Amino acid sequence: MSEPRLQQYLHAHGIGFETIHHARTITAQDTAHSVHVDDAELAKSVMVKLGGRMAMVVLGADKRLDLTALSRATGQAPALLAEEREFAALFPDCELGAMPPFGNLYGIDVYVDDALSQDHEIAFNAGSHTEVMRIPFALFEQLVHPRRLRRIAKITH
Repeated sequence: MSEPRLQQYLHAHGIGFETIHHARTITAQDTAHSVHVDDAELAKSVMVKLGGRMAMVVLGADKRLDLTALSRATGQAPALLAEEREFAALFPDCELGAMPPFGNLYGIDVYVDDALSQDHEIAFNAGSHTEVMRIPFALFEQLVHPRRLRRIAKITH
């Protein structure tokens, strides 16, 4: 497989990153445990439809997206979870469910839970269920230009 779009993008911008290889995991919480990262610090990408348009919401692995709060925060209704069949083709270089939080590389608006900005770094799936990348949150924000939202997620515990 050729170098995924994300790695190409980071290299083109001269961004250093850490890649952590791990045993195959499916859930974000299992991934966090596998790479020894706190659940709140591992970002997961949730695909939604906002007002009929596909969008990506990035939140901690310990959180569950509140669709009503998302709709209120963005001013777009309805806010619905997207089905895999609706977005799988948008990420041809990624395993389904392992999309990195760089929706901008795929022409998709990105919203991020403000709680993730509290940590210096952000860790996330790198397009596969066996790799996690880590970069400073400030660089993520500079590269992606996500819209920060507050109180759009609830802790799952």
